[in-house]
Amino acid sequence: MAGVTTPSDTRVTLSEIMRGTEANLLGTVHGGHLMKAVDSIAGVVANRYAGGPAVTAAMDEMTFVTPVRVGDILHSTAQLNWAGRSSMEVGVRVEVDRWDSVTERVHVASAYLVMVAIDAEGRPATVPALELVTPEERRRFREAEIRREHRLARRAAIEASRENEAHA
Repeated sequence: MAGVTTPSDTRVTLSEIMRGTEANLLGTVHGGHLMKAVDSIAGVVANRYAGGPAVTAAMDEMTFVTPVRVGDILHSTAQLNWAGRSSMEVGVRVEVDRWDSVTERVHVASAYLVMVAIDAEGRPATVPALELVTPEERRRFREAEIRREHRLARRAAIEASRENEAHA
């Protein structure tokens, strides 16, 4: 997409009121609903940056900080942290405005997702290079590279373990 070249350009926020249909047995919002919101906004960011379809390859990490209550206004904010040849890391921060008080927004969850741009045949498609401008963008990019290195090292270690077991 023309003009979407920096992480700041990719930032998107989606908001929704949490209703009783999202509640779990404890009366708070089900974690799966938050995961769906996180995946949806990450998809919007990745699709916009790639200029076409992108799919979720992995949820690298999701941390739940505090419960979300029915009636809270959920705000999910996401932006691209890193871009490779066809894969991208999107960071998502989820906050709420409490329905029953006027306070600062409450941080309730964070996540990192790996998205892959795809072409019309469903094969990986090339994405543009990410232009890093601010110190925060460079920091987020470096941290995304660390997470990527850990994912790749973990995958290699598991494959090596399986190979060793097969030959034992």
